Parts: sequence; structure tokens; C-alpha cells
Amino acid sequence: MSGNIELLNTTLAAAKAEDRAALIAYLPAGFPTVDGGIEAVKAVVAGGADIVEVGLPHSDPVLDGPVIQTADDIALRGGVRIADVMRTVREAHEATGVPILVMTYWNPIDRYGVERFTAELAEAGGAGCILPDLPVQESALWREHADKHGLATVFVVAPSSQDARLATITAAGSGFVYAASLMGVTGTRASVGAQAQELVVRTRATTELPVCVGLGVSNAAQAAEVAGFADGVIVGSAFVKAMLDAPDEAAGLEAVRSLAGDLAVGVRKR
Repeated sequence: MSGNIELLNTTLAAAKAEDRAALIAYLPAGFPTVDGGIEAVKAVVAGGADIVEVGLPHSDPVLDGPVIQTADDIALRGGVRIADVMRTVREAHEATGVPILVMTYWNPIDRYGVERFTAELAEAGGAGCILPDLPVQESALWREHADKHGLATVFVVAPSSQDARLATITAAGSGFVYAASLMGVTGTRASVGAQAQELVVRTRATTELPVCVGLGVSNAAQAAEVAGFADGVIVGSAFVKAMLDAPDEAAGLEAVRSLAGDLAVGVRKR
């Protein structure tokens, strides 16, 4: 069975045709529970998210700040496994019809087996993977199997990336390019920073792929700012924090649905 890279491509193209950025939401699988995580994905899509990244919880998430680390810890203590991540992708995609990617560090895939992981992700209806710590020069095996199964390979670029390095990364990727707005870890911030726009300009000079910006976006005003220069706005910690701060799961689901609604308005105000 082929994965849903084409659905990802058409979703991003449709947002561009509407003269807006796509809203991409991140939520970890297994948080607050596996069932609760699936409901959270449904809630952000109901609120207006175009694409969802499902995080594969990891014990050493080097790109993630304390909010997502806390959620990952809750998921891991709850016993979440890769099978639960695949179930989250499957049930969320079946319920919403939107592209669902998995964001994961490389070690879990390496231990699980690249062929097994890509085959199962495609069978679950996944659109691809975001791989923040997989060096491009070591990605040939992954890309071979991802291409075979119709999955996007999304690499992360940072403000520190030199132009030649950007060209190497974007040439190997597919789906979109994840542009980290600043040096550091995930988390909500008062401002996104001018570095993000410069990075988008430099990245676009190397590729026709959409360039989507993440790290630091937490409200509609910031979403509108980033939507003014990026093809997609990626929001993670703000959704996770809304779930963490809620008194119960029902309130958490309403909070993330409402936040997605605000952000969806923001990306349309570019």
C-alpha cells in the first residue's frame, strides 16, 4: 500500500492557491493516553489544522523543550509503543482525511527496522516523516524505502545552515522543508524572530518545495506574521501546553480545538 505523500502535496498546493499558509499542528502520540491523543488530533483538525504531525515519544528529544518533553514522559510512562503511533496515524487519518506525518528521531526507526517502519506507516495512511536528527548524507536507506512506499521525507534546516548545506538538504527532501525559526528547542516565545524570514528566503533559493516554519509560534498574531513569508506555520508546544494546563481531558480537547481555530484565522491574515 502506498502512503499519502500526494495528499500532502495537494494540501499544501491548495493552501497556496487560497493565498494563505497551511496550518500544521504537532501532537505527541500517547498523550495524555493513546485514545486521548487520537481525539486531540481530531480536535485540532476540527479547529482548522490542515496537516498534523504525530510525535513519536522519545526519551531524549534533543529538539524539544520542556513542554513537549513533559508530554513525551507522560506518554512513555503510559507505555506507548510504535504500534500505538501507527494506530494514532491510522485512526486520525481515517477520521479526518488530512495528511498525517510522524515526527521522530532516528534511533527508534533504526531499532525497529526501516523497511518495517515505512511499510507500516504507509499501510496506516501516513504521509511521511519529519526526521530532525537524521543527517542527509546518512539518509539513503531511509529515502529508498520512503520513496518505495509513497512517503515524504522532511528534513529540518536552521538559521545556522550555510547556503551550500541548504541546497544539499532540500535536494534530498520531499513534501516540504521544515525551517526552524531560531537556534534552540521547541517552545512558545514572545516573538518568532527575523532569522526565520531570512532562512525562508535562503531556503527557497534552493528548492521548489514548500517551506514551513516551526519553533516559537503560539498565537494568531505570530501565525499571521509567519504566514506572511512561509508556506506553512507549524505549531506544537502551544497545543501541548493547552492540553497540559487543562483540568481534564474534555477541557483539553476543547482548548486545542479553540487554539487551532484562532491559528487558522491567523494564517489567513497574512
